[in-house]
Amino acid sequence: MNLLELPWLSIALWLPALGALLLFLLPVGRQALYRQVALGVTGATFAVTVGITWLFVSGPYGPLGPNGAVIGPPLQFVEQLSWIPAFGASYSLGLDGINLWLIVLTSLLAPFAVVATWSRHTRPTRTMMALLLLMETALLGAFMSQDMLLFYVFFEAALIPAVLLVGMWGSEGHTRAAFRLFLYTFAGSVLMLIGIIALSVLHRTAIVATDPGFSGTFELRRIVADMQSGAFVLDPSIGRLIFGAFFIAFAVKMALWPFHTWLPDAYAAAPTPVAILLAGVMSKFGAYGLIRFNLTLFPELSAWAAPAIGILAVIGIIYAAAVAFSQNDLSRVIAYASISHMNMIALGIFALNSLGIDGALFQMVAHGVTTAALFLIVAVLYDRREVRELSSFGGLWMVTPKLAGVTLLILLAMIGLPGLSGFVGEFTMMQGVFTSSELGWPFAAGAAFGVILAAAYGLRIFHSTFMGEVENAANLDMPDLNRREYLALGVLAAVVVLVGFFPNLIFAPLGGTVEGLIAGLTNSGVAALLP
Repeated sequence: MNLLELPWLSIALWLPALGALLLFLLPVGRQALYRQVALGVTGATFAVTVGITWLFVSGPYGPLGPNGAVIGPPLQFVEQLSWIPAFGASYSLGLDGINLWLIVLTSLLAPFAVVATWSRHTRPTRTMMALLLLMETALLGAFMSQDMLLFYVFFEAALIPAVLLVGMWGSEGHTRAAFRLFLYTFAGSVLMLIGIIALSVLHRTAIVATDPGFSGTFELRRIVADMQSGAFVLDPSIGRLIFGAFFIAFAVKMALWPFHTWLPDAYAAAPTPVAILLAGVMSKFGAYGLIRFNLTLFPELSAWAAPAIGILAVIGIIYAAAVAFSQNDLSRVIAYASISHMNMIALGIFALNSLGIDGALFQMVAHGVTTAALFLIVAVLYDRREVRELSSFGGLWMVTPKLAGVTLLILLAMIGLPGLSGFVGEFTMMQGVFTSSELGWPFAAGAAFGVILAAAYGLRIFHSTFMGEVENAANLDMPDLNRREYLALGVLAAVVVLVGFFPNLIFAPLGGTVEGLIAGLTNSGVAALLP
């Protein structure tokens, strides 16, 4: 389905890249102009994605394959062009409930990343703004792609500007952080590429037996359909290896314990615009990939691996939350809090039921918004005091009441206060984990303990920064939020409240797609991959 016969996804996808090219046509040394152009381009991209969301149709999840198995939820706004015909690779884009809100999230946070360059500690050069725009295109491309090879290209392309931005504009330790960011995530991506090639080659070999003219494909839905019809059957041992290759790549990207060690340094060293996109969007690559690839391609192996992955996730939830409580640097508190929340999302995904996956998709959006807001708050504090240590603040409620109020709202959303965005996702995931046949109440209890720890470190942030008396004289004259900062944080706070009170805005488009995914997990026509 491609409503109005316009390439809406391509328009949204390539607008930021065209904006990056436009920047290099502008006069040299016009930093303010670079920023204005970048903000205008990201705003236009967001407007296009809002239009796409408005035109998105929620509907039944069919169609069904010959065995009664679900082939897959219907894609909308489909665009497909031949890319590398010799290998069957195509420029294939599509939209469903799984990637809809991730595309909106990406385009929503990109303008805030540009706004964050207004800090006096960030010099918005033309190269920086162009890299931010190119990063947005790569992020959008990974979520939109329906061809596995195209997905890999965008998946890797997003890493390049991220590494350059951290390495060139990062704070203390930025060189080491950029190196680890590249090394860890690239190593995982190579495994995924091997898995993609193996899957395509094995699929071509199987189909050529009945269709000699078949040249192969990287189209995910075609491979899934052939697996569910029985036309393509994987050997169990090979299936485990490919499942593992995808899993490791996505586990590294989303910082699932123990694949998380690159993340704290990267988030702490990254300049605020990059931290917003890294934590708010790129970390969702992993969770999205687990749903789109592991669960869709390997439903039985996902059920087999769910308890082990659930154990890793629970360890990550509790460990990262405990470490977040012990940190003094605000950026590192947010980094470890992000690890804990992403491990919670992994747990919800491997509940392998609609509640768990719905909650995980909702929480990806909620986490992206709250984390972006927290990094903006840290930037506001650093802009005024040039420190990020909790011990350097205290009593700011009396000095900066607007900043204190917004921070309290965002922290309460992060720890899951009812009526705010964080509660909805966590509550839905917890229900899914508790009722899951693969996980159950012990995993839900571990996740609940992590939520308690989240309340502890969230309240510690607020108490150390804003409560009590002003003991440091340097804080007495700290200015409150200016109009630009108040507007930026106010918009994100409004989103937190809106989706908290009206969660069906997010849930409604998910329903049909997730139902189809769950039907594929419970009624799969895939030949047994287990012994």
